[in-house]
Amino acid sequence: MSAALTQNDFLSGRVTLWQPKDGYRAGVDPVLLAATIPAKPGQQVLELGSGAGAAFLCLAARVPDLTVHAVELQPEYAALAQRNAKDNGADATIWEADLAALPLELRQMQFDHVLANPPYFDRTASTAAQDAGRDVAMGEDTPLRVWIEVAAKRLAPKGTATFVHRAERLPDLLSGMQDVLGSLQVLPLQARAGRDANLVLVRGVKGGRAAFRLHAPVRLHEGAKHTQDGESYTAPISAGLRDGAAALFPSQGNATRGRGGAA
Repeated sequence: MSAALTQNDFLSGRVTLWQPKDGYRAGVDPVLLAATIPAKPGQQVLELGSGAGAAFLCLAARVPDLTVHAVELQPEYAALAQRNAKDNGADATIWEADLAALPLELRQMQFDHVLANPPYFDRTASTAAQDAGRDVAMGEDTPLRVWIEVAAKRLAPKGTATFVHRAERLPDLLSGMQDVLGSLQVLPLQARAGRDANLVLVRGVKGGRAAFRLHAPVRLHEGAKHTQDGESYTAPISAGLRDGAAALFPSQGNATRGRGGAA
């Protein structure tokens, strides 16, 4: 990862993030992921693969009094996440660890919500990025099923696990989640009207029994194509990006109060 850093604003400046100038940089995906988490004040949240901390910091900025734990494999990004948490006044503990081999102390915890933005690209079917940090962040070394299993194990009863991923990986997400989570919901995100969804937000509930829900797509941009400079986000997307508003999933229920020992 390049030693050069930039400091960028998220949520209209409510969150500031140090991140590498040339490595993996947070875009809209982790911010929208944070906007979907139905967390309540006083709850406990775990992010898997936090990078520099964009998602958990945006969530903490929206929901006060959260206790956050975040797991990050790459030492440089874990250090940035720690720095960013301190700068933003977030109650966050950063674990530099492989999510497939979590420290014992973390494996003895349970959480109300787990969120993750796993690497998008199958390592066996994609070209490695030149920047090592970006390559690890974007290339899937740990199988997606492991991400799902770890998330489910760390959830308290009725806790939620939410993932953002490319639409082409939806079959893999559902296949893995249906074995360990219930009440599955899928929210497709399409760039513009008339286009296929290229991203999905997928949520499951520990012990959930509700029927599967496939929601109508949410559009990111107004209009059928880009016609002018400047932003063109739709109202719900703008609310998520600017205010952290939890306005994407039609229902923001399933918040849990459960806590306890190891699952």
